[in-house]
Amino acid sequence: MEAFADLIGGFQMLFSDPQAIFFTLLAAFVGIVFGALPGLTASAAIAMLLPLSFYLGPLPALAFLYVIGKSGRYGGSIAAILFNTPGTAASAATMMDGHPMAKRGQPNRALRTATVASVFGDYTGEIILIFGAVWIAQYTRTFGPTEYFAIYLMAFVVIGSVVGKSIVKGLLSTILGALVALIGTDVITNTPRLTFGSQDMRDGMSLVPLLIGVFVISEIIIQAERMGKETLVDAGLADEHKNDRLSFAEVRRLIPLMFRSSVMGSFIGMMPGLGSSVACFVAYGEEKRRAANKDKWGKGVIEGIAAPESANNAVSGPSMIPLLTLGVPGSTVAAVLIGVFLIHGIQVGPLLFSDSNMIITDTGDFFSSRELVFALFAAGLLGIAAYGIMGFWGGPLIGKTIARIPPNYLYPFIFLTAVAASYSARASILDVAIALLFGVIGYAMRRTDFAPAAFVIAFVLARPMEESFRQALLLSDDGALIFLKEPVAGGFLAVGALVVILRIIGQRRQGRTVAA
Repeated sequence: MEAFADLIGGFQMLFSDPQAIFFTLLAAFVGIVFGALPGLTASAAIAMLLPLSFYLGPLPALAFLYVIGKSGRYGGSIAAILFNTPGTAASAATMMDGHPMAKRGQPNRALRTATVASVFGDYTGEIILIFGAVWIAQYTRTFGPTEYFAIYLMAFVVIGSVVGKSIVKGLLSTILGALVALIGTDVITNTPRLTFGSQDMRDGMSLVPLLIGVFVISEIIIQAERMGKETLVDAGLADEHKNDRLSFAEVRRLIPLMFRSSVMGSFIGMMPGLGSSVACFVAYGEEKRRAANKDKWGKGVIEGIAAPESANNAVSGPSMIPLLTLGVPGSTVAAVLIGVFLIHGIQVGPLLFSDSNMIITDTGDFFSSRELVFALFAAGLLGIAAYGIMGFWGGPLIGKTIARIPPNYLYPFIFLTAVAASYSARASILDVAIALLFGVIGYAMRRTDFAPAAFVIAFVLARPMEESFRQALLLSDDGALIFLKEPVAGGFLAVGALVVILRIIGQRRQGRTVAA
């Protein structure tokens, strides 16, 4: 009940801030458009727009980028259904039944099924986030440097081994991200590291240009490669189609399926590194297994759209639980949001839910971090409703508009916007060079099946992990054995080791199956 009362207070704080309302609604639209652009993801949109958060208050900035992450996941279904090209990796499963429906003259029915399922899944995940995060934060408030190092190390191992097709490449991506994060000044001894004598590098690698390079510029390079090979194919939208409506009876029939898929997606979302792309295929496979009409799946059934869309959007809320309660980003979107918290001087972790942790804005207003978090939850709930209404009635129009934009104009414009965004963060030409460099690195990683997501999350976690490790050693006389003597820390390390073992066993079984 306490969380419910706090949520009401969050809505009051949200609706007392017109700027926060405006940016929440704007984010719903921006996320849909970016998600519907083939290849560009919610992470790319957030990375490009992150510099804008420097000029906003804490709540408008967080609400803007948080809701983009939600609506961007949904927007990917528009490209998947209309163009047979998943706008995001999370919509790849939606494409299998969504595009056949659009080709046979039912694009509106397919899009509205995706909208209803996305909203259902997102609300389920958001409710789990609100009550789950508050409950978990009660137990993590007593954690010290020892426990936090174990958590960070577990996250490194889990994300590195789970994200991507190869355990080795995933772990190497994680190590590379950690090495890049070490560039700069040592936080304890104040000595420069890996700066090669450059004064500009003493402050370390800036998050914004790195994100823009890895997520935006690398994708533009890939789209430039594809431009000469393929073009967007409109699914043949017309003004009227027979049976191109989603009836209330069909929605009611889908509710049990959407509930199962949403719970599945929420559980997957709580696991760092798995994310929406895993959730959509797991839910699709499970519901196909349960279906009586298995032979029709893949040919255009609404169940084949509702299951993955419920699951991939249900990931959005629970993937924030590790970030808000432990300071560990469970997804690339959460990794970007941690930068927004830090920009506004807010330390993520269990103290975020404390009433005594006060935040003072540039205008002189002050409020507790707990109030801010619940106002962010309220913005998430409002954002889901906003993108649901926009997508239900405007999804086909957005798809038609995108189909008419020539890619040879669109992607150069996005490239210039990305360069401007990387420069605006610190008004530095060096940041532009960093964005271009990591654009090439991100492209090479994607072409060679390394894991850009693991690289970025490791980059964000490496500094606090190092601090926790060194603080734990300074506070203990047992040396490195302190991490095994503390039961909580030992438990987290055991979980990380178990995940790696299970992944290795899974890969070996998969290899034997392919060989047979």
